[in-house]
Amino acid sequence: MTRIDDTPTAWDERTQLTTFLDYARDTARVKCEGLSAENARKAVLPGSPLMTMSGLINHLRWVEYYWFQVVFLGEDDEGPWTEEDPDREMRIAVDFPLTQLLDEYAGQSARYRELVAGNSLDTQAKRAVRDGVHVDLRWILLHLTEETARHNGHLDILRELLDGTTGD
Repeated sequence: MTRIDDTPTAWDERTQLTTFLDYARDTARVKCEGLSAENARKAVLPGSPLMTMSGLINHLRWVEYYWFQVVFLGEDDEGPWTEEDPDREMRIAVDFPLTQLLDEYAGQSARYRELVAGNSLDTQAKRAVRDGVHVDLRWILLHLTEETARHNGHLDILRELLDGTTGD
């Protein structure tokens, strides 16, 4: 599968922000290419038993859900996490094929692209975050790019430990 480029098609702020988020999303997908089903579920870091390739992809999916649907749109939080199990999205990921998790993440990302396209970057989230602050859509895009890029580093490390595969 062809990998997308990080060079935007235009130099306006929106195109640059969305291009980098899409590039980070695509990097996560590429890190999983050719990975066996067994390795997708395997935790190789002794101190991080929930950190699997499947767990990280599912986490990225649910993080976007939280920021776009719960914070930005103000919808009820229907995520898999609970107070007793705040990392449940990572725990349950091993119960699903990695291909399904990647497909769900891609489909959801397409819907969020439309959401972003239909709103001003200055639009404030309906739900406050810390200290009553209502972040804007621009901040959410920046945050999700940072979060996805950080976890791409984790995917990189896991993949090398699992089967020796390295790459960009």
